[in-house]
Amino acid sequence: MKSLAELQAIRDRARAQVDLREKSDDNIRVLVGMATCGIAAGARPVMLAFVDEVAKRQLKNVTVTQTGCIGICQYEPVVEVVAPGKEKVTYVKMTPEKALRVVNDHLVNGNVVTEYTIGANS
Repeated sequence: MKSLAELQAIRDRARAQVDLREKSDDNIRVLVGMATCGIAAGARPVMLAFVDEVAKRQLKNVTVTQTGCIGICQYEPVVEVVAPGKEKVTYVKMTPEKALRVVNDHLVNGNVVTEYTIGANS
């Protein structure tokens, strides 16, 4: 850090990430399974990919947060997308690259990426 402006920029980026994780009933919620099995399978980079992409696209109606065990360890990393008035979608065996596609196709355009869902992988 070399200036007060740099410190303020760091603060603003941190606040934006916290805002993405706060709950709102009318938001689309992206829940990343972050229990031990999820973390071991790579859930942390998946969550960061969601947070970064949602922030980059300035999606104000999307909340990204972590959750505990979802209960399907063999499919980790697991991500659930819960949109108001719609059925929950469970994505499995997620990667950061897949997360970017889910943001683009599902969160932005409303099209579920069916080949990443639990139904396509069971």
